[in-house]
Amino acid sequence: MRKIMREVAMDKVQLLPGMFKDRYELNRAYMISLKNRNLLQNHYQEAGLWMSAQKPDDYHWGWESATCELRGHFLGHWLSAAAHAYRSSNDQELKAKADSIVAELARCQEENGGYWAGSIPEKYLDWIARGKRVWAPHYTLHKTLMGLVDMYRLAQNEQALDVLVKFAEWFHRWSSQFTREEFDDILDVETGGMLEVWADLYGITKDAKHLELMSKYDRPRLFEPLLSGKDVLTNMHANTTIPEVLGAARAWEVTGEERWFRIVEAYWDQAVRKRGCFCTGSQTSGEVWTPPFQFAHRLSDTTQEHCVVYNMIRLADFLFRWTGEAEYADYIERNLYNGILAQQHPKTGMVAYFLPLEAGAQKQWGTPTDHFWCCHGTLVQAQTRYNSIIFYEDDQGLFISQYIPARLDWEYNGTAITVEQTISPQAGDNVAIREINLTQHSRPDQICVEWKIKCQEPQSFELAGRIPWWAAGGVTIEVDGFQRTVEPNSEGRFTIASTWHDNTVVIRLPKALTVDIIPDCPNRAAFLDGPVVLAGLTSEDLTLYGDKEDPKSILEPDNVRLWQTWLPGYRTHSQPSNIRFRPLYEITDEKYTVYFPIEPKK
Repeated sequence: MRKIMREVAMDKVQLLPGMFKDRYELNRAYMISLKNRNLLQNHYQEAGLWMSAQKPDDYHWGWESATCELRGHFLGHWLSAAAHAYRSSNDQELKAKADSIVAELARCQEENGGYWAGSIPEKYLDWIARGKRVWAPHYTLHKTLMGLVDMYRLAQNEQALDVLVKFAEWFHRWSSQFTREEFDDILDVETGGMLEVWADLYGITKDAKHLELMSKYDRPRLFEPLLSGKDVLTNMHANTTIPEVLGAARAWEVTGEERWFRIVEAYWDQAVRKRGCFCTGSQTSGEVWTPPFQFAHRLSDTTQEHCVVYNMIRLADFLFRWTGEAEYADYIERNLYNGILAQQHPKTGMVAYFLPLEAGAQKQWGTPTDHFWCCHGTLVQAQTRYNSIIFYEDDQGLFISQYIPARLDWEYNGTAITVEQTISPQAGDNVAIREINLTQHSRPDQICVEWKIKCQEPQSFELAGRIPWWAAGGVTIEVDGFQRTVEPNSEGRFTIASTWHDNTVVIRLPKALTVDIIPDCPNRAAFLDGPVVLAGLTSEDLTLYGDKEDPKSILEPDNVRLWQTWLPGYRTHSQPSNIRFRPLYEITDEKYTVYFPIEPKK
């Protein structure tokens, strides 16, 4: 099946109060705090417009410093994030800031002769052409190109397209001097998302030159072995290849050529289905793909790079839209909680490059202006993309993929419709006597989702939702207080066909504690509560005793209530030394352990 789901436009979706909106706002405040002058510092330097001999206190250091060969990469991430934030929330302040930056990029381009708009010297590309070592110039330049694409597509900035087309002319002339084999040698040095940006540009302009660029940046040395079923990923740098496959995904969408589709499917098969993942849903250790289902010896302080999490979520979203299969939506959810949220500091908003999974691990956080790792860039993008992965539509109606509080302003058959999704706290307040407080004595073992549907006039359509992989039993659904029996289909969803006007749907998704066992070490396991990985607050490689098939023999709820809020903690019981567990996404500076040896009780 092909393209059975369509994204709902981001500007039709608004996040509602909750953890995801909190994280978005934290990220937005950070983006606004960065000064234009410093975001542009490396583009200014390359164009001869940065003349200060002083050491500015707010200068961007780390990977943005003048001595780093990746300097300038972050600005492209920032522009892309600003464009998404504007499109999803009509953020005029970010839009004005981003527009002024695009204008300055145009000024830099003019100073560079009218075509080059990069933050690094043109000669870096000539260096890799002749085999001289330089750190990933295509990767760096792609970020600026990506930011310009998104500023045009999402923020309606025509100047961004003008800069982009002129910059593309430079690449068209430069790449035309090489044979296919010579250019394949060049592309063996990390190319980032160059294929994707040329596919994006061709989709916009339909210019034959941009199609030529897309074809030039094809990666036969990676793609052909993938298509033949070879494992070309084990021990390979992961995030070098994921952006290239994202390019194949966009190439299929703009050309319809079947080969591109098959490349994307083959990559997912090798990276996920035939490789497995850590309990968090992601992969990699030391930035490389682990061998298939061999994780036990790769638990370290460099597991799960944030860039991999972000880009694999994007790949899963492509495949979900093309197939509608729950496998991809489940993957996104697991990585949202145990990657995107777990690798952003819930108070400072900063990123953890890796998510350590060794015993006694501790997250290492970046700073606002001193690091600017690659993951610093994917952080600001990831936190602006929540709106785009919640609601999808097709000719039959609406599908709700992720259970994130949000409001949708939609139209179906010419009728204005709002759908408001909230997560019920399943608790009453402390001001008045509430029946729920008298009857709900224990922390709920379910997630209760509420949909409020209001149609301008009655309208018949299908309203569907995902039955997640972690659902521990039958899902119950009520429409306006009346329980309905709905049968899940093979795609992991339920569907309610009805005539809607002013209705409330309540979905109860039962959840339970589960264990995730390391395939190559069956006595070592992690604990999950629904989709959420739990972290034990210990610096030791602590052995736990109990039945690994029954996590309740080891863990019990802990500190479950604060005023009107149910809290998500657990603790061990009946152990030689008992410890507390909290969701991995709540951990900041504490030492923690995720995978524990589990032995039967003596």
